[in-house]
Amino acid sequence: MATQFNRKTFLTEAEKKPSVSYWAKEDALCPVCRKKFRQELMHQGGGRTIAGNLTDELHRNYEPSKKYGRVYPLIYEIGCCPHCHTALFWKDFKDIKDPETFDRIMQDEQHRIKEVEAIFPHYDLNDERTLYDGTAMYYLALLCYEKADIAYAPTFKRAEISLRLAWLCNEIERVCPEHNYGYIAQVFYRKALFFYQQTLINETGRIESIESVANFGPDTDKNYGYDGVIYLSGLLEYKYGQRENQELRLKKLDESKKAIARIFGLGKSSKAKPGPLLEVAKSLYDKMTSELSSNNIFSEDD
Repeated sequence: MATQFNRKTFLTEAEKKPSVSYWAKEDALCPVCRKKFRQELMHQGGGRTIAGNLTDELHRNYEPSKKYGRVYPLIYEIGCCPHCHTALFWKDFKDIKDPETFDRIMQDEQHRIKEVEAIFPHYDLNDERTLYDGTAMYYLALLCYEKADIAYAPTFKRAEISLRLAWLCNEIERVCPEHNYGYIAQVFYRKALFFYQQTLINETGRIESIESVANFGPDTDKNYGYDGVIYLSGLLEYKYGQRENQELRLKKLDESKKAIARIFGLGKSSKAKPGPLLEVAKSLYDKMTSELSSNNIFSEDD
């Protein structure tokens, strides 16, 4: 997956724009290596973000402004220690207390760097982050949460991070096409599918609780809660699930359709949950119904 360009591709245009982020007065403390580092946060307001459409993946697109250009709020949600390459959601730099988690993350540092540099060569953790750097930080975070104790809901966080990585890689592909980032986005979509579905399995089986999760996203503009997890699990199966085994695909789609019908009151039920989540859920339900019907698969809620 190695590419032939690096973060410098993204610098020239960004240097001409007014500031989107700032360095917080208080440094962040890395719980892994116990060293401090600067905390970069996004400015709020000032016309930096112009909300655009909401996609079926619950991803909020933002329109570029004349003053600030195209802004990516997602990239400021992850903090990354430049000393040991530990990347986490900012909140978890204080919330995670488990020494064994920290030991595992520290021991995995060189492997983590190697994996990320294979896709994002020459990323920078000290300068103001670009789209490229921010995406690399998300990949570092994905690998860090792989080492986190289940008390901190790592499976769900890896699901959300994988989905955001897919979005960000698609943005990189848009800015610099023909560098394989569109393909890499597809890889992360499939990872997101696995982790979202595993989140549901772990929660219903009482293997890994998600009670500690305050915001289910998946984007930064709205919290769609546990219903959003169920919806995304079905959507990702429909859009990015395997297609080699048609029988298995139809079985999974039927299961997802029934789950969506129960949560959102679709099919024969008259119960409904208002808002954009209901709209995209109804659209997905109809698409699943169409594919299942064309293969002579009918659910009880049809």
